[in-house]
Amino acid sequence: MFDGPFDVFALIIAIIAFLIAIKATSQATELRRRLNSLEEMFYAQRQVQPPPLMPAPVQTEAPATAPAEPPPLAPETELASPPPVTADVSPPPLEAGTEAGAPPPLPAPAPGLEERLGTRWVVWIGGLALALGGFFMVRYSIEAGLLGPGVRVFLGGLFALALLGAGEWTRRRESISSIQALPIANIPAILTAAGTAVAFATIYAAYALYGFLVPATAFVLLGLVALGTLAAALLHGPALAGLGVVGAFVTPILVSSAKPDYWALYIYLAIVTAASFGLARIRLWRWLAVTTIVFAVLWIFPGLDAAELQVAPHAFHVIAGFVLAALLVVCGFMFGPGIEDGEIEPVSSSSLGAYLFGAMLIVLSSAHADLALIAFALLVGATLLVAWRAPAATGALGAAAAAVFIVFAEWAVRANPDMLVLPGGPMPGIGPTATDSAVTLHLVTAAIFAAGFGVAGFLAQGRSNSAIIPVVWSAAGVATPIAIVVALYARIAHLDRSIPFAILAVLLAAAFGAATEALTRRETRPGVAISTALFATGTLGALALALTFALEKGWLTIALALMSLGTAWISMQRPIPFLRWLAAIFAALVTARIAYDPRIVGDAVGTTPILNWLLWGYGLPALSFWGASAFLRRRADDAPLRMVETAAILFTALLAFMEIRHFATGGRMTAAPSLLEFALQACITLAMAIGMERLRLRSRSIVHNVGAVVLTAIAGLISVFGLLILENPLMWRTDVGGAVFNLLLLGYALPAVLMLLLSYAVVGERGKVYANTIAGGALVFALAYVTLEIRRFYHGPILSTGPTTGAEQYTYSIGWLAFGVVLLGVGILVNSERARLASAAVIALTILKAFVIDMSTLTGVYRALSFMCLGVVLVAIGWLYQRILFRRQASPPAAPQTGT
Repeated sequence: MFDGPFDVFALIIAIIAFLIAIKATSQATELRRRLNSLEEMFYAQRQVQPPPLMPAPVQTEAPATAPAEPPPLAPETELASPPPVTADVSPPPLEAGTEAGAPPPLPAPAPGLEERLGTRWVVWIGGLALALGGFFMVRYSIEAGLLGPGVRVFLGGLFALALLGAGEWTRRRESISSIQALPIANIPAILTAAGTAVAFATIYAAYALYGFLVPATAFVLLGLVALGTLAAALLHGPALAGLGVVGAFVTPILVSSAKPDYWALYIYLAIVTAASFGLARIRLWRWLAVTTIVFAVLWIFPGLDAAELQVAPHAFHVIAGFVLAALLVVCGFMFGPGIEDGEIEPVSSSSLGAYLFGAMLIVLSSAHADLALIAFALLVGATLLVAWRAPAATGALGAAAAAVFIVFAEWAVRANPDMLVLPGGPMPGIGPTATDSAVTLHLVTAAIFAAGFGVAGFLAQGRSNSAIIPVVWSAAGVATPIAIVVALYARIAHLDRSIPFAILAVLLAAAFGAATEALTRRETRPGVAISTALFATGTLGALALALTFALEKGWLTIALALMSLGTAWISMQRPIPFLRWLAAIFAALVTARIAYDPRIVGDAVGTTPILNWLLWGYGLPALSFWGASAFLRRRADDAPLRMVETAAILFTALLAFMEIRHFATGGRMTAAPSLLEFALQACITLAMAIGMERLRLRSRSIVHNVGAVVLTAIAGLISVFGLLILENPLMWRTDVGGAVFNLLLLGYALPAVLMLLLSYAVVGERGKVYANTIAGGALVFALAYVTLEIRRFYHGPILSTGPTTGAEQYTYSIGWLAFGVVLLGVGILVNSERARLASAAVIALTILKAFVIDMSTLTGVYRALSFMCLGVVLVAIGWLYQRILFRRQASPPAAPQTGT
């Protein structure tokens, strides 16, 4: 039996060859159909004649000579003869080689089952069987003990050479005999693929199983086979190229040693990458270039987690790959394919971005070693150069900018581990170690990056006829310097006040402002307007950073909010859609900042009610977002406007809630809630809901509409769960205060009034059920206030203690009855049906209490007085309804009838 690795490897290589051949099925099927179509057109030209009795169309003079032989049957072939043109009717264009009277060619019939079995599947399965046959023959010789290890290896190599020779012989025979091979079942290619698979397996068996080859020799031989496979792909097609690139990159895994030589590995990978890129360039196989890049990036990871990372060979690997990609893959640069001017090509951009990603990993894994940082800086500079010369690689600027920010941000975090500590504690699994990397080198590199991106982003304006390319340059030129300044500030100033960094931010703002002014004076070119807006936004951002650096930490939130306002104002001067989205993005950033730490400045909020950091941290952003929404609404009602309006409502509500919490807890923001806090929150939320209902009638904004509903729902939840359940003074020991001006007035009477006003604000604008539900809440809270005030009169400020006397029960009945009568009087005076129905509900509740509670608990005079008063009131109410509300006029007497 073979050893395990050999069996697995043999089967993998064979299956890979089989799968790669199948992968070309879809493309080859299309080629087959086009081949059949060309054949049909050729025979139709020679055999089919136009009908005799039809008038011949007037045609231009035909060419003097016609080709004696059909053109080559290749998909790319185009004939030079022009199509015939009639005198008065323009027929649809004819295929090459057809005559005017020939009918259009019939579509090629789909291959039948017999054709598929005989021309395709038999060839594929045969190639796989040949490869497996070689493996199994050697296995049989081992099991039977027929041949020694050396003879087995020799016979395996001989069989591989035979397959390779057969593949080349059949290819040449088909070329000599002019037999067109089927691309989807190319016999020479399949024979060659089987031969290379057997060659891989034989060399690996000689090394891993029998020890005939030392690692270096096996490595070289396997690499030569892989490179030979890639070279043969020039003749045999993409299936063999796929097998070659997989084998070439898998070879280092098969030949391993206890002490890896990274220099030998990466020199070999550079040769393989060059061969693969060269083949991809010659045959224009983008998939081969992408596959090579993926394998090359994966080979960066070995050794990154070693105790002593070998920076030099890793840096060589990414630099060599980057140079090869720039020379052979990037369209429009050096030896790369051609492309239309102004088009960003994904493979060109992603190839450079992939190696930049690898260089970034080396910097991070080496703890910012000097050599790794220098290599990273060289690749970033080379990215700017290549993108400057080849617009197809402009997309790599985004990857370069992101990599630069990640490198410097990680450098800042390494020196400030406390940045990763959230308000709830440190993040699990993260424990960075501060390092003493060369600060001078980082500062010099940062200055070069900031100047390079900024200057190049400005100079790139007006160089392209495409609008997207100058915008990408300007975005990178604005974002990268700002990101670098923020990272350096975090590393060096530790997020504390720093006048030097504030001055640096002001200088950066001045540079962006000068660029904005210069671009404003230029002639109109594609993308310049958006780039001008980006530089103007960068000016605002740098000024906001200067404010942040010079003041306390919490001003960063305010600065970002002011940037949203400033961007919205700029969008009024220059109506560019991107600016509207930018204002919304700033609003989203401020919201995310608040989610990180709702107190904005941590424990340094202050103890002064109202006039504390919450007022500035929430109030100024709220004002900024309201102003930004006003500017944005002048142009359109779109998604960015709605995002900013949502932020304005959110920060206004958060300002109210946070200030109420600060006031109710005495500055202890983590303390438990109280009746005072719930009462204030319910009142403020109801007041904001009333204001939002009025505002939505003017703006007709869906955000204001939804905001009013959400605020109403929040007020309802606070009222029900907070005031009636969690902090109800009847259930919990709570000091409600004085006799009249107390928490009951604030927590139950005032919310009842606000609910009543809100119900009238939505009448006729929303559903009847919605308005009546709010009115019902007002009635519940008003009745609760009456009840709790009576309880306060008998029990003092603590309502949850002491027995309920008969006098107290009688007072409840009298109080509820009086409240119902007052509601009835109001309903009669203002002719309000809802007030009268509310009165009926209260009186019905009073009647129920009299017959269920008073009758069983009251005794003596209180029971009698309770029913007597109830009876008098009910009779009086009936009289009012009969005499005033539903008064019936007496019918006049009928006139006497006179006889005739």
